[in-house]
Amino acid sequence: MREDWQARSDEMTKDQPRIGRYPASGLIRRARRVADLSQREMAANAGVAPSTVGRVEAGVIAPSLDVMQRLLATAAMYLVVVDRDGRVVRPMLESEDTRDGAERRYPSHLDTILDPRMGEWWADHYGLARPPETFKRDRQRRDEMRARSRWEVRVKLLRGAPEPPIPGARERRIARRLEIMENWKRGIGLPPPLNLDDIDPED
Repeated sequence: MREDWQARSDEMTKDQPRIGRYPASGLIRRARRVADLSQREMAANAGVAPSTVGRVEAGVIAPSLDVMQRLLATAAMYLVVVDRDGRVVRPMLESEDTRDGAERRYPSHLDTILDPRMGEWWADHYGLARPPETFKRDRQRRDEMRARSRWEVRVKLLRGAPEPPIPGARERRIARRLEIMENWKRGIGLPPPLNLDDIDPED
């Protein structure tokens, strides 16, 4: 019986503006029910016109994020972002270390590199001045590093899993070769080996 009622309700609200999976009108009506507020009382407490509450509940308009939060706050309710397991997702913090010289943020989906070494910045081979921080452009390497980190930190959890390869070994050898070559041009040390396998990236 409840499944039939839910199906009819879903059909009636399928074209209404939604907040996530739920119709905005139903959320506002629920908030008024919990807080025992009339439309006028909710509107006065939220600082909006009474007609705004009425139109949201009627499914006529989609409330802006700001208006939705203000209406829900009158019932001590708040919007949050959760993942598929219901855990609250917190925002990324602002930091001077995640912006470039033009105050642009580095791409959020990539990992930031603080104090990059030779070869870790895309313009190293142009001989430009290296910035104090940059980011990893290679998603595959980023995912390899994360897999390796999870394996190392959660050994008990992943005891039966095979050891993932150490990421970036070739890139580190290339970076080390560039560093050796740069020093050699300045008269420091020996010329770099021709074979990358002869270079210890951690040396």
